[in-house]
Amino acid sequence: MIKIFEKYPLALLSVVVSLMLFVHLQVPDITIMEARNFITAREMVKDNHWILTTMNGEARYQKPPLPTWLTAVSGMIFGINNVFALRLPAALMVLFSGFCIYFLSLKLKLTKKQSLNNSLILVTSFYIFAIIIEAPWDIFAHGFMLAGLYFLFLFFEEENALWKNVLLASFFVGLSIMSKGPVSLYAVFLPFLISYGFVFKFNNLKAKFLPLLIFLILFIIIGGWWFLYVRLADPKAFLEIATKETENWSSYNIKPFYYYWNFFIQSGLWAIPAFISLLYPYLIKRAENKKAYKFTFWWTISAVILLSLIPEKKPRYLVPALIPLAINTGFYIQYLISNFYDLKRKKETIPVYFNFGLIAVISISVPFALFFLLKDVLQTHLLSYVLTALATLLIGILILKNLYAKKFQTVFYLTVLFVVSLAAFGLPLSESLNKNEAYKSINSLHQFEKSHNIISYSIGEITPELLWDYHGILKDIYKNESLEIPSESSFGLLLTNEDREIIKSHLNKDYDLKLIETYDLNVGSKKKERLIREYYLVSKK
Repeated sequence: MIKIFEKYPLALLSVVVSLMLFVHLQVPDITIMEARNFITAREMVKDNHWILTTMNGEARYQKPPLPTWLTAVSGMIFGINNVFALRLPAALMVLFSGFCIYFLSLKLKLTKKQSLNNSLILVTSFYIFAIIIEAPWDIFAHGFMLAGLYFLFLFFEEENALWKNVLLASFFVGLSIMSKGPVSLYAVFLPFLISYGFVFKFNNLKAKFLPLLIFLILFIIIGGWWFLYVRLADPKAFLEIATKETENWSSYNIKPFYYYWNFFIQSGLWAIPAFISLLYPYLIKRAENKKAYKFTFWWTISAVILLSLIPEKKPRYLVPALIPLAINTGFYIQYLISNFYDLKRKKETIPVYFNFGLIAVISISVPFALFFLLKDVLQTHLLSYVLTALATLLIGILILKNLYAKKFQTVFYLTVLFVVSLAAFGLPLSESLNKNEAYKSINSLHQFEKSHNIISYSIGEITPELLWDYHGILKDIYKNESLEIPSESSFGLLLTNEDREIIKSHLNKDYDLKLIETYDLNVGSKKKERLIREYYLVSKK
């Protein structure tokens, strides 16, 4: 079976990503970042705001529109309120990134088997697949950049098809900028160049000066035209948003320089192998392709250092470091595949037994843990539980068996299968954790609006998740401590518990306020106040 997989690596990679992401793509709850992006995509389609992008009818230029365009097109095909459709482009970008890593690994003169392993490590790294929900536009920026770097690598390393490679490189780098501005240029492109210059050297650059100049001009045009257009078409809003975004880099989520030093943890199940792969003196002696290992090592380290220089830090910002780290980890995995059976030194075997033995124990424990967690609602998702329990129990036993027999190649594939089985069978079980009996969708508000012939407004900026669920525009009428009272004799008003007394003091003299409903989008038992709004019917006395 393994031989068949290795014979068709791209097919295996496609199956792995499909089972992990596509089968239950609609199940996870929509996050705040997703809601913002999906609202913008919906307003593109409904209001024709394809260039001057909006959210809740107001300018939203924080992110370039390419991922939103792709999301909107998918929504037009499968349904603009279809969560599966809106998440599909980002999920496809995970697969695209896996393909890029595979082909780049081949160009680094690694074997097909090791190249496949690198791709599997990447797509099963925790923050790589989690990013499509937490911050979906990141995977577009980094995925397109990976494709651009692949062709740039060919441009530097090969003398044939120089113009083809430089044009394709500029095209994909431009698409990356059109996905999230210069983020990937700084966090992926620049570390790549630093490492390439250090390890491979920039040879014969004089002869390639003109193509490089064209590369620079083209990717700036492809990636920058939208920024220029919006700057000219809506300068006031553009400058206000740009100023605020720039200030956030140095004043928002400020963390110390060393905040990212545990970055390898973000690779999830591969954390310990990833850490060992970064022990340069140890692995440089054992890597089969030392030059390629040096390249991915310094690419990873350069990315972490550059990211650490920026005051604003979040765990998801580490995704650019996880990309070369996947290839770097692949060198250690390949060393174990080739040599684990003959290893005798405990310093080398104990970390392997600990890491993959722990994964096996976790896998075996999953059925029992789920039973105790979900015993009250187990009947609701009995099929998912049975499939998850059988799969993880069997995988855990097989990992232990093959670990004992020192068949590490099989252990590696079983670890990948463990991640896949949790996503393919276990993800629907997360719906059982939705225990908020007070849950009330704000979308039902439209029925009340229609029956009373009124328009609803918001006090303060409405939470993106609530706005997405509402399926419409909710104008904010309370800005800078000033209330803009609508001209209608009756209207609806959404406000938080904190704003209740403030608004009543503004309206009590001339208006009657009647509490109609409390909308609560919290799905779990934990209450997030930002997902709760009280709805009042406001009428002139």
